[in-house]
Amino acid sequence: MRILPLAAAAALASTAILSTAGTASAAPAPDTACMRAGMNTLKSLGLFSTVARDGLPISLAVAAGVTVRPGADISGVPDPIPLSVVLADHRAGANSLFIYPWC
Repeated sequence: MRILPLAAAAALASTAILSTAGTASAAPAPDTACMRAGMNTLKSLGLFSTVARDGLPISLAVAAGVTVRPGADISGVPDPIPLSVVLADHRAGANSLFIYPWC
């Protein structure tokens, strides 16, 4: 049943985007440097195409040094995490659910 994981992924992406939104003048710029670093990490491991197709298993992210940000609730995060959600979380900067060692 893929509807629930996709709904959870959409909710996570919306949360990551909305949590960084404030007023237009006060909204921080998306952390695209972190996103690019994450993409380069996946590419260097030869996993970018696989993750783009199948998502990123949380266990693989943890093995690469990713940790849950203190206080973050990841109970609704699907496993594997769709690439679009992984990239949105990278762009969320200090509001991301995860801490990435390459950022």
